Amino acid sequence: MKLCNIGHNFDYEMEKLIRLFLPFEKIEVLHTVEIDQKYAVCEVFEQGEDIVTRVKLILQNEQAQFCSVVDKNISDTRKETQHELGRQLFYCFEKITNYRPDWGILTGVRPAKLFLRYCNDYGEQYAEEFFKNKFLVTQQKLDLCKKAVKGEEGIIALSGEKSFSLYLSVPFCPTRCSYCSFVSHSIEKAQDIIPQYVELLCRELEITANIAQKLGLRLETVYMGGGTPTTLNSEQLDLVLGTVNRCFDMSTVREFTVEAGRPDTIDENKLMAIKRNGVTRISINPQTMNDSVLETIGRKHTASDTVAAFNLARKIGFDNINMDLIAVLPTDTFDSFKDTVYEILKLDPESVTIHSLSMKRASTLNTNGQHNEIHLGAQASKMVEFGRDILTQNGILPYYMYRQSKTVGNLENVGYAKQGYEGLYNVYIMDETHTILACGASAVTKLKDNTQKNIKRIFNYKYPYEYISGFEELISRKAEIGEFYGKYFI
Repeated sequence: MKLCNIGHNFDYEMEKLIRLFLPFEKIEVLHTVEIDQKYAVCEVFEQGEDIVTRVKLILQNEQAQFCSVVDKNISDTRKETQHELGRQLFYCFEKITNYRPDWGILTGVRPAKLFLRYCNDYGEQYAEEFFKNKFLVTQQKLDLCKKAVKGEEGIIALSGEKSFSLYLSVPFCPTRCSYCSFVSHSIEKAQDIIPQYVELLCRELEITANIAQKLGLRLETVYMGGGTPTTLNSEQLDLVLGTVNRCFDMSTVREFTVEAGRPDTIDENKLMAIKRNGVTRISINPQTMNDSVLETIGRKHTASDTVAAFNLARKIGFDNINMDLIAVLPTDTFDSFKDTVYEILKLDPESVTIHSLSMKRASTLNTNGQHNEIHLGAQASKMVEFGRDILTQNGILPYYMYRQSKTVGNLENVGYAKQGYEGLYNVYIMDETHTILACGASAVTKLKDNTQKNIKRIFNYKYPYEYISGFEELISRKAEIGEFYGKYFI
């Protein structure tokens, strides 16, 4: 469609709002009016003491138009003009599609962090009114946001000035799920390079540990993710996790997580390797307990495999297990999603994360045109609200929240946990609480200064082949860690 922006430069913001309703629409941004079958004219002009915002939308052979004014004498005229124009565009889409995303015009990935900032700066009442009246967030989502803030605050308070977390990337999976756009390689294609990758990952860990020790940093949490870390065999898991224990000061670690992930990669030897290396928390992620949905998304395991893997982990002694679910997977229904939640509750995990399906451009479902998000927002909302209600009723409470781009219904991902089993790393990474030192392909180190306002990123090579071939260059970038701390921690 054509997006015609007249009298302003809010191109990025208006395009993001259109993508709440048309996430994969090809949008041509113009600064003149051009008529088309689908087009929006977003106009700003002055009229006396006021700034006028006017939006006209043509979509699905229907038309909507809204107009409003902004007082030129208010303190932040530009921001209010942007918000008002966004609201008008939102109202136009709502009128034509008869669909209203619950987060309104709020498109950022960290709504809880934004809400907390408003609370600290202006007070909770102001924050609530701003979210409802300016961002058009529903009361239901506002309540969720407040609960997430309450859950996150206590975890954030554990972090000190020299705290950091460690992330390890294992970008391999048994197969690629159809909804996935992460940098991961199937074992069939990457089997030959895994031994070398593991060797270099251990070298990077040794070098990173040496830097952290010299800087006097305090390790709070360790998270091994991917991909699927349990695509490594038990000996490789022993080697990587043993390197972490050998090289880092683990005496201060509050949480050590391995994302076991796919049930079809889990066996007794791997779980024993994870357990003997001091891992305190694992994830076993079914995504759904519906076998036909699993087949649709390209998973090679069944719901019974998930149950078997979970029970095996319990037998070996894991007492902190998370399970991930995804709402509105292809061919899933509300009733089958309900069944999934009930089946998960029977297993009694310590935490559950409910994700809303995010359709990235690189996912197979998107490239194959198998999923049309605009019609699924209401269904997705119904699923995640059911999940929230039933988990909360069973004492598994929301403690952190974040969002991804191009999520069905512009919805959120929420971590739920029994009291005392909250995933600390999840909060630290999403809140950007402290430094994350990251190792492995596609890993991104995030350095946080003591003013809590500046973040510097150091990117590792994205793909395993690049990581191996460019390893020495990658290691040279580690010098930036010391330079950063020398500048901001004096």
